[in-house]
Amino acid sequence: MSFKDRFPALASRDFLIFWVGQFISLIGTWMQNTTLPYLAYRISGRPMDLGLIGFAATLPTLLLALPGGVIVERLDKRKTVIVLQTIMMLQAFTLAFLALSGLIQIWHIFVLAFLLGTANAVEITARQAMLIELVGKAALPNAIALQSTIFNTARVLGPSLSAAVMILIQNNGEGWAFFINGVSFLFVIMGMLFVRTPYKVTNSRAENGKGHLLKEFKEGQRYIFGNTLVLAIILAATMIGFFGFPFGQQIPAIARDVLAGIADSETAVKARTSALYLFQGIGALIASLYLSINSNVKRKGWLLALGQFVFVCTLGGISFVRQLPIALGLILILGWSMVTQLAMMNTLIQLEVPDMLRGRVFSTYLWALQGVAPFGSLFIGWLAQTRGVPRAALVCGTICLVGLSAMHAAFPAMRTKTA
Repeated sequence: MSFKDRFPALASRDFLIFWVGQFISLIGTWMQNTTLPYLAYRISGRPMDLGLIGFAATLPTLLLALPGGVIVERLDKRKTVIVLQTIMMLQAFTLAFLALSGLIQIWHIFVLAFLLGTANAVEITARQAMLIELVGKAALPNAIALQSTIFNTARVLGPSLSAAVMILIQNNGEGWAFFINGVSFLFVIMGMLFVRTPYKVTNSRAENGKGHLLKEFKEGQRYIFGNTLVLAIILAATMIGFFGFPFGQQIPAIARDVLAGIADSETAVKARTSALYLFQGIGALIASLYLSINSNVKRKGWLLALGQFVFVCTLGGISFVRQLPIALGLILILGWSMVTQLAMMNTLIQLEVPDMLRGRVFSTYLWALQGVAPFGSLFIGWLAQTRGVPRAALVCGTICLVGLSAMHAAFPAMRTKTA
């Protein structure tokens, strides 16, 4: 099989420009994603505050994802991504200024996390809906897998670079990590200015002024409830989005408290925190590389089920670990399983849904996955604060295991689907 046959999305000049710029930007994003929770936990020392930051970052998705899907279909998706990426860049530079000036407080982090979440709530839908406009439907699974690959390669490189910056620059390392993230957005923004959308999907009713927002929204919901596979995926995303994925916000607490050593130094805590993020990224990268090379794999439903059940079992297993090497191994498996199930859910929905409904259906999926996350963040933060991080991992893993087992029994299409 030739390189072009294995990676058809890279034959698109427009996707390649976007892909390279996005990769550079994502490295900066993961530097910030690693540094910000560490900084917040160093300031307050409360697991609940980590949950509150997650609440602030994901609350906008609850409020904006559903209407955002209808609105995105009426907008030029490329221009929408450019505007929202610019807002994210300004958020990163603001964080950098506050950290470097020594003015940053925990409430600043809450407010700026909410601002970033607001931009993300619409930008993710616009960006995902734009992929098919860059490569066409035939190359879409490969484009999704390649996007996952750079996202998770950045998950490896970002924490590594943030650890180096924080350790080498003792007093202002966090601020410089935020500044690097701000600069990294320039690459994707500049790249998008040169990108065309040769497979552009238009909403003819919106263009003719005949569309009605509420009517179009209801049309998307009717499709979801009439399609068993899409409905099952969205319900599973809701379960994992509430009880599963928000647990990742507790990594700084695991590093500082659960895996604490005798006479720990702050440098050791920084290194341990970055190592956990790094191994999570390595696991995610392994999954995304496999999926990008084998993007035409037929048993996508089986892969989805495997990723889901490995994730929940590993999450429960974290509750029994107190040694760093074992924790790193479990975190690596957790990263692999997260990406495997996310990529399969994304791909199955994108392939199943008609082009004209893509934005509306994907925004509902995003709402299910991230819209419930604010309350999941609060629940897990409260549970970790009052019962301890290990107990929180066990409770959440058990709930997810029971819930997903019931869903697979009720919706066998979710694991038997081939594409």
